[in-house]
Amino acid sequence: MKRTKISTPISQNQVKAILNWAQNFPYFCYFNPRQTEGYPQGTFTHQLALSSKKINLSPCCNFDSLKTSLLKSSDQHLFGYFSYDLKNELEHLSSENDAWINWPQMIFFRAECTLFFKEDHLIIETDNSEYYEAQIRTILELETDNSSQGTKTSFTITPQTSKAEYINTVKKLQNHIVEGDIYEINYCMNYTAETSNFDPITSYLSLSQKSPTPFACLLKAEARYILCASPERFTKLEEGKIISQPIKGTAKRSAIIEEDEKLRHALRNSEKERAENMMIVDLVRNDLAKSSKAGTVKVEEMFGIYSFAKVHQMISTIVAEAKEGVHSVDIIKNAFPMGSMTGAPKIRAMQLIEQYENSKRGAFSGSIGYFKGANKFDFNVVIRSIFFDKNSGKLNYQVGSAITHDSDPEQEYEECLLKAQAIEEVLNH
Repeated sequence: MKRTKISTPISQNQVKAILNWAQNFPYFCYFNPRQTEGYPQGTFTHQLALSSKKINLSPCCNFDSLKTSLLKSSDQHLFGYFSYDLKNELEHLSSENDAWINWPQMIFFRAECTLFFKEDHLIIETDNSEYYEAQIRTILELETDNSSQGTKTSFTITPQTSKAEYINTVKKLQNHIVEGDIYEINYCMNYTAETSNFDPITSYLSLSQKSPTPFACLLKAEARYILCASPERFTKLEEGKIISQPIKGTAKRSAIIEEDEKLRHALRNSEKERAENMMIVDLVRNDLAKSSKAGTVKVEEMFGIYSFAKVHQMISTIVAEAKEGVHSVDIIKNAFPMGSMTGAPKIRAMQLIEQYENSKRGAFSGSIGYFKGANKFDFNVVIRSIFFDKNSGKLNYQVGSAITHDSDPEQEYEECLLKAQAIEEVLNH
């Protein structure tokens, strides 16, 4: 791959123009980390990867197909996602609920061109440098409309679970906890809509502005889009170090500084939230141990409190040294799906998720990210996301929370609404 440098700062309007041009490609993924200062273990790289075709994977064994077909050389850069329903490849599980949008279980592509956005310049990485440099320079030279806000959305969002149904289900799940089936479970609700005038580019940039996060991204796979404002890392591999950063514990923000600090302090000292976080940390430690050298799994930070635009979050960081010969794909496979979106014990929690949720999760609570060669990757947790199918006009988003014995059903419902706040602001603009 050749690298070409364009020495000019790139404005947000120019980013939007580049993303609109990127829609000419069947596949692209734009990683746009925001609010990155001070985040432990770094964030996504600010980049846009483009491709005209995906890699063919075996539908019966996606992980093994990815492992054997994609990472044979150290310089391959692959981009894509893992859907939650890949759990069925890993355990004796099924996904029988209806899907509002049908998502393939896994899609990856090799980048034909990758754009790296720096503070004062843009780098184009491609084998066809003359063509792409000409395309990008033309876009950057065009006049842009600073006032453009895109087409106003016009549709009705329908909750697939009422408040009464949610509270009743939480009580049933707590009975499972009392009976010893599980200790904790992530229970989610689905919201759906149909629209003919949704603009995924404008809406994503609005979501990114309203809810800046370190693992935000916009993915296009043919006619399907994921607009993701995720604050959570699933797992990362760099220089032989495995990193996972589960989120468990949420509190609202306040515009009043003193009140906001009280909310932050209350989250840090909440026995309930700390217990939730600790359960998932233990689960993640066990997942990472499958891929790590004996005795190297360590909790680098426990109960860290990080503040985002809409919420405070409790985040723990678990690290380990990858054992000799372990494949990158196996590291992901051994930890998938992430414990923060399932529960503990993981298999029983996933069985109950299938029983009590009324919609297939699909790409939600899966993972989007990239491989940088055979021994480096970074993947998020797909939450705080809008899913859109341009062909059908169908759109949805899902939100959930961790249910424990001490959970208050009413408060858990309010937490779900809090997590969806930025999404609803974008959709109701």
